[in-house]
Amino acid sequence: MKNKIRYFRKNNSNFTQEELANMTDVTRQTIIAIEQEKFNPSVKLALKIARALDKKVEELFELEEGDFNE
Repeated sequence: MKNKIRYFRKNNSNFTQEELANMTDVTRQTIIAIEQEKFNPSVKLALKIARALDKKVEELFELEEGDFNE
């Protein structure tokens, strides 16, 4: 699943990975893994990230063609 978390974190909110992690009750390593698209967050975490970045989940995450088969 593609995401735009890094873009919105850096360009709109100016948060560090550590700050976003603290706001969403996860580790910095979790934020890194999500931004690198190595880990898909739970719905709850996706909602927390969206709230922290003042965005809708749909603005942050995008399903790719192959994601429908998983």
